Amino acid sequence: MKLIKTPSFADDICEIRKRKVKSTFFKQINLLIDWRPITNIINKHYTKGESITGKPAYSGLLLFKMSLLQTWYGLSDYEVEDRINDSISFSSFCDLSIEETAPDHSTLSRFRKELTQKGVYEKVFREMNKQLEKHSIIVKTGAIVDASVIDSPFKPKGRATFEVETDRMEDPRSTVELEKEQEEKQLQKMTHGSVDTDAAWLKKAGKLRYGYKKHIVTESEGLVIGVTTTAANVNEIANLEDVLEDIELPAGCYFYGDKGYKSAKNDELLKTKQLKNRILKKAKKGNPLKESEKRFNKLCGRIRFKVERTFGSTRIWFNSNKARYFGIAKMHTQNLMEAMAYNLYRSPGIIARNAQKIAK
Repeated sequence: MKLIKTPSFADDICEIRKRKVKSTFFKQINLLIDWRPITNIINKHYTKGESITGKPAYSGLLLFKMSLLQTWYGLSDYEVEDRINDSISFSSFCDLSIEETAPDHSTLSRFRKELTQKGVYEKVFREMNKQLEKHSIIVKTGAIVDASVIDSPFKPKGRATFEVETDRMEDPRSTVELEKEQEEKQLQKMTHGSVDTDAAWLKKAGKLRYGYKKHIVTESEGLVIGVTTTAANVNEIANLEDVLEDIELPAGCYFYGDKGYKSAKNDELLKTKQLKNRILKKAKKGNPLKESEKRFNKLCGRIRFKVERTFGSTRIWFNSNKARYFGIAKMHTQNLMEAMAYNLYRSPGIIARNAQKIAK
């Protein structure tokens, strides 16, 4: 006979503690972030109109906060609607009274589509980071760049040729040879209605993957300050200028990257931007690394690992290595939302740590 476990008093206490933790975190975020400028950005671009019943439509800020809850807790549009209606802490974070119901999933989907088309998430991301910088949570004394592949479930079927990633290896060929090879390769694939044609194939570490590549720049503690989204087959070595385009880094800032970003062009780019070049040295054919270059790489690696921690944390917390949307524009929205969610998630801990340092 199968025994049915009934909820105990201890289970109830654990659930109350979980709710308290969530409630405390939401209060911390509402105290930390001034939502007024973010509301102004959203309202400039989001057309609210009226609901079917003739009532005023839900505010853009409410829908944006729903998107944050989605990202933090891995919820679909349907699930976040249900959770807000069922959870006092969720509805309180969204400024809904106990009598009010959450917007339905279709409203949230339309909101995301409209803001994606108008590039609003990028503007909100910059405003939020501006506020975190004001609170000394983001500190731009150093910056780290790296990229990660996001697998798409909307892959093509049939025979294909694949671009091969070589920028992570000690490739003996020159940068010019690698770039020429990338230009000459042509990706061929069978497509149909369920295939995301914005994504691309890539062979990485001997494994074929189909999807996108997320390029991020973090400050020296791993908080995200820049996000670029490309097809998976875009080589980092030729993409650094695009990654740095909208990021304001102070002159003299240390800039770290793995050997995949090492090229004469990128060295010159960092020099032009007055950034201190800490991209790892790369061996060339017949010219192995000197001992001094090995020491340089080892020292830089002590800082550069923090961007790997960022990727690892977002994979664990937000399942960020899986594409939830179709098309590069919506995937960029996913990447930006995960960046904002990650930065906010870490912010209370950084504030507490900074306060302890001041107290000492």
